Amino acid sequence: MLMIVIPVAMLMISIAIALNLWRLAIGPSLPDRILALDTMYVNAIALLILFGIYQQSALYFEAALLIAVMGFVGTVALSKYLLRGDIIE
Repeated sequence: MLMIVIPVAMLMISIAIALNLWRLAIGPSLPDRILALDTMYVNAIALLILFGIYQQSALYFEAALLIAVMGFVGTVALSKYLLRGDIIE
């Protein structure tokens, strides 16, 4: 049963990533694009975790953790730049 559900969930998350790319490309404002990029990080993490479960490998979980950390730092940096115009004070 799990071998049927995981590919279906991976397909749905891949569609969500494609829709995030569309919002990232045509977002009407910069905050919309930052939010689309942040959502794409979360979807990439979910896709990697599902792929790790499917392959039964712990390596993908470590990659998902790295993407989570880099995604958080990137979102904070872009948001600070958008609000203040400078990242480091």
